[in-house]
Amino acid sequence: MILPFQAPELTEERAVLFTILAGDIGATKTRLVCFQWKDGKRNILKEFRYQSAQFNSILEILELFLEEMPTIHSVCLAVAGPVVNANAVLTNLHWEVNRKDISAYFHMENVFLINDLEANAYGLAVLDAADLSLIHETDQQYNGNAAIISPGTGLGEAGLYWDGKHFHPFASEGGHCDFSPRTPTDTELLFYLGEKFGHVSWERMVCGPGIVNIYQFLKEEKKMDEPGWLKEKISTGDMPSIISAHIDKSALCDETMKLFFRYLAHESANIVLKLNATGGLFIGGGIAPKLMPCFARYNFFSSYCNSGRLNSLLEKVSINVIMNDKAALLGSAYYAMLNFRPG
Repeated sequence: MILPFQAPELTEERAVLFTILAGDIGATKTRLVCFQWKDGKRNILKEFRYQSAQFNSILEILELFLEEMPTIHSVCLAVAGPVVNANAVLTNLHWEVNRKDISAYFHMENVFLINDLEANAYGLAVLDAADLSLIHETDQQYNGNAAIISPGTGLGEAGLYWDGKHFHPFASEGGHCDFSPRTPTDTELLFYLGEKFGHVSWERMVCGPGIVNIYQFLKEEKKMDEPGWLKEKISTGDMPSIISAHIDKSALCDETMKLFFRYLAHESANIVLKLNATGGLFIGGGIAPKLMPCFARYNFFSSYCNSGRLNSLLEKVSINVIMNDKAALLGSAYYAMLNFRPG
């Protein structure tokens, strides 16, 4: 455990043999893992990844995954969207995920739905130091709340309240707050995206589709050159990945990622300031771990420490990138353990 979290009570059921189904349900993919705890050790019985859009509901995926599975004692599913009254509609997929339906499917009460970034935050209770990559080091240890920001298919954010002994994660939808421009180029981008989407949030820039938005703005509005070879590659592949892979060959790709990392830095500073997250900032999601050299290349820390009178606070916050792509699944499993009630 890299951070101090409240530990689950060791009931007789959990001490001997305990099986958990953990899920990370996103707009692009749904990942399910069946974990089994035996004598304090964690084993993976089954793990699978599904393309979410190929299914009509999470129940269809569960039925497929659970063939020939042992008895499940607890279930926790992390969903990419707000969870209200144990019900969620995925922001970028329009699935409805309902705890009542899932509980009825399993014929048990130990079924939990949590936000995917809340699950990522709980995952910090299970990760090791090797699962993190340090961006900025300080001598401050756990002294205050912490924050997590995760650019992926969308932009997720969550907080961790520090009670003086343990961290307590909570969900946020801060990625959908208004984007705030700082430069003339930012303002042009704001109006460009406003014409497309109406409301322009941080998620419109700081995620995979956000990389595409920035690229198209630079090409269409700033008239940056898109070479023929790049246009051909983009027409046949994953656009955000292609853009980030060609920063040394294309000024358009380079400028796109420069803006992306600046916006990530600004919104990272915003969440640290709003939560007074002196206990640390953690950057998760599927993009950052693949682009570690870009943090130095695009002066992430310099852009992060650009909030005027409170730069001194930002400088005191340690910054780590979460390198383990199972953080949300591990966090879901930990939450299921923590909240399990026998009987």
